[in-house]
Amino acid sequence: MINPLSSSHMVNMEFISNAMILSFSILLLLPSASYSLYQKPENHIKTAIFVIGSFEMGPGSIATKTFENIKFPKGHVGIKSFDAELVDQEGNSIPSYETYLHHWFAIKYHQNITMSPNPKLRRPEDAFFQRNEGTCNGGILPHYWGFGVESRGTTSKIPDPFGIEQGNPTKIKNGYEEKWLLNIMVIDTRGAQDKKACTQCRCDQMNLPKDFYNVTRDIHNQKLTTNYKGGLFCCQDNLQCKQIEGFQGSRRMVSLRYKISWVDWNIYQIPVKVYILDSTDKVRSNGSKILHDCLAEYTIPATGGGGDSPHVQKANIPMEKGGYLIYGTAHMHSGVVNATLYGQDGRTLCTSTPKYGTGKEAGNEKGYLIGMSVCYPQPGSIKIHDGEILTLESRYKNEFRTGAMGHFYIYLAEELPQ
Repeated sequence: MINPLSSSHMVNMEFISNAMILSFSILLLLPSASYSLYQKPENHIKTAIFVIGSFEMGPGSIATKTFENIKFPKGHVGIKSFDAELVDQEGNSIPSYETYLHHWFAIKYHQNITMSPNPKLRRPEDAFFQRNEGTCNGGILPHYWGFGVESRGTTSKIPDPFGIEQGNPTKIKNGYEEKWLLNIMVIDTRGAQDKKACTQCRCDQMNLPKDFYNVTRDIHNQKLTTNYKGGLFCCQDNLQCKQIEGFQGSRRMVSLRYKISWVDWNIYQIPVKVYILDSTDKVRSNGSKILHDCLAEYTIPATGGGGDSPHVQKANIPMEKGGYLIYGTAHMHSGVVNATLYGQDGRTLCTSTPKYGTGKEAGNEKGYLIGMSVCYPQPGSIKIHDGEILTLESRYKNEFRTGAMGHFYIYLAEELPQ
């Protein structure tokens, strides 16, 4: 496996599996504090807002960036929420019909405190992922938090007394320190010939290099074929969506603003484990060993009319460890109908449904996905058992679509409040 802190990189999808690290620039803007409503005992919830970037974008441009060593709460803490959105140089929210946030992923890694600042002198053991508990293979979907265009309307808040435990010194190897990176993909659709196709990273809508298919490798490190019609590989950094002839638009600086809330860890906090499941997971077995093959994205083929029935992408995913379901939601793209996670007995564990915008303001853009619903079952009411096989179904409108995603996020607790 490529060193996760290597300076080499090809495309965003290769980052998801191998974590290429680029330069970073971070600015702390607005720390604040508030208090939880949970009173036994009173939790002191701290909140901070950060801005990462910034980078310049013009009409039709694509930016895929990775920022390492981002600002993150220090010490042994329980994260209560992690939210993000795109802003311009004045700090104004940018509407999705101008600049489309394809995704942002927050990923934890441990770094040797003696690691050289020179990438050429770094060793494989100098840094490595600390991925979520999800079932995907290798470095696929290793993040703890991350959404896309739906970010502004999808809450990540965890109810008290639960939290995502981070910075536990007993889980950090001696001589290492815990750090975080952010990977983002942003698409400026101003002046695009086909905005919808541009946000889907449709290859025929991009100004690709002439040798694109000769030099690009897929998620399995195989040569990309011309059958690949769209997705992350066609949204490489500095590529361009095809523009309307004669369109003129200004360039501007774009940043990601993120907000984290947390509590200092104590005996009253109950940890939840983060599982990110993928509806493309092709599960197979090798003797007694379960093998996963997540693709992270997929194409919905043209159906010649489609009809009213949605396209369904389905995966049956065995869970080595279970727990009590505390939170559930899905990361999907525009055109989503819903995503549902089922238990082995067919019971519905959580269905996440979309909300589409009706206006012009950022966060309510007409026709755009602006949020996915979240499940908060009564703690203890839904339990996933060790070894249970879950079924994940992601549903989109039945029409040609590239770069579709069906990621389901669940937070599981192994114990409940007394």
